[in-house]
Amino acid sequence: MLVLDSITRRFGERLALDDVSFTVPDGRMVGFVGANGAGKTTTMRIALGVLAADSGTVTFRGTTPDLATRRRFGYMPEERGLYPKGRILEQLVFLARLHGVDRAVATRRGQELLERLGLGERSRDKLESLSLGNQQRVQVAASLIHDPELLVLDEPFSGLDPLAVDSMAELLRERTAAGVGVLFSSHQLDLVDRLCDDLVVLHGGRVVAAGEPEELRRERAGSRYELVADTDLGWLEEVPGVRVVERHARGAVLDLSGGDPAGGDLAGGAAGLDQQVLAEAVRRGPVRSFAPQLPSLSELFQEVSR
Repeated sequence: MLVLDSITRRFGERLALDDVSFTVPDGRMVGFVGANGAGKTTTMRIALGVLAADSGTVTFRGTTPDLATRRRFGYMPEERGLYPKGRILEQLVFLARLHGVDRAVATRRGQELLERLGLGERSRDKLESLSLGNQQRVQVAASLIHDPELLVLDEPFSGLDPLAVDSMAELLRERTAAGVGVLFSSHQLDLVDRLCDDLVVLHGGRVVAAGEPEELRRERAGSRYELVADTDLGWLEEVPGVRVVERHARGAVLDLSGGDPAGGDLAGGAAGLDQQVLAEAVRRGPVRSFAPQLPSLSELFQEVSR
C-alpha cells in the first residue's frame, strides 16, 4: 500500500499542495482527478521521489521508499519521455535493464506487451514513425516492462482510441488482480468511473473527496431527487431551498439541500422539503416518479470542486 500523509509543497509563494493525504491499496485502482493545476502531477512526482515534499511523509508497505524500492515502481509521465528516433522494442528492453531485468526476459516481456497493445508488428520501427496514439501505447508498455509492484500513471488514456483504451484497461485490471496498486489521473471522468475502485478528488492542492465512488455518491444523494411529471415544472425555480440541477424532457433533477422552504407556500405543512415538493407537484398534476438520484461522477466532481 502506498500512503501519502499530510503532504505539503510550495513553489515560491504558491502553495501547490496543502496537507494532501490518501492511500493506494495493493490490488486496487485509484482514480486521481482534478482540474488543470490542481496538483495531481506534483503529488505523483512526490510519491515517486522525483520531487521532495516540504512536509509530510510517503510510505510504501510501511517503510519510506528508497532507491531499490522505487525501482519496483512503474511511472508514466504525462509528457512522453521516450526517444523518437529509437527503435521501440530496443527502448523497452533498455528501460527494463535499468530496473535490473535480464535482457532475455525484458525482450520477451516487451514483445508480449507490444502484442497486447496491438503493436507487435511494429516492434523494430522507430518510435517517431508511429501515430501519437500508438506512441502513447508504447509509453504504457514502458511503465509495465519491469513488472512493477506499484503503478503511477499520469493521463495514461490521453489520445487512445476506444480499442486501445479497452486493451489498456484489461492490462491494468490484470495487474490489480495480481496485487499491484494503481494510481492514475485522467480528465475522462466516464472512464475513471468505469475503471476505478477508489477515487481521490484534488482541488486547489487539497483533497476534497476520497473513497469508493458509489459511497461518495450516496453521501451526496440525500438531497438530490428526480421528479418526473406530466405538467410544467417551471414553478420549481421559485421554491426557496430547491435548486434545479438539470432539466430534461421527462422532468427535472433537484437539489433539496437548501432546507425547508421559507414562507410555507407549498403544500405539505410541516413535512420535510422533499415531501412538500412532492405534495405540490401532485397538486399541480400527475406525477410519474419522485425518487432520490445518485449524482454522476461529473456532477460529484463539480460539486466538491466549487
